[in-house]
Amino acid sequence: MNIPASAKQIEVVNSTVPFYEDENYYYFDTSLTAVPEPMINAVAGLELLNENKKLIMINHKIPMGLFPKIEAYFDYEVEELAD
Repeated sequence: MNIPASAKQIEVVNSTVPFYEDENYYYFDTSLTAVPEPMINAVAGLELLNENKKLIMINHKIPMGLFPKIEAYFDYEVEELAD
């Protein structure tokens, strides 16, 4: 798992996977889920955000359907990892 061991699990309303938090980030991993779970969890995670934290989504592919829905409200970056 690519979530830091120091991150603490938190409860997130409407999520279907565990979410974690540390000082600067929220994390969740939907790499083993199927549609529509990545989108459901991304929306739940985005509701957590404020100007002090970022959201890291680990997924099995780039969530192209998500970007048009959020680009007016959020900046995003994509980093492809090996495996």
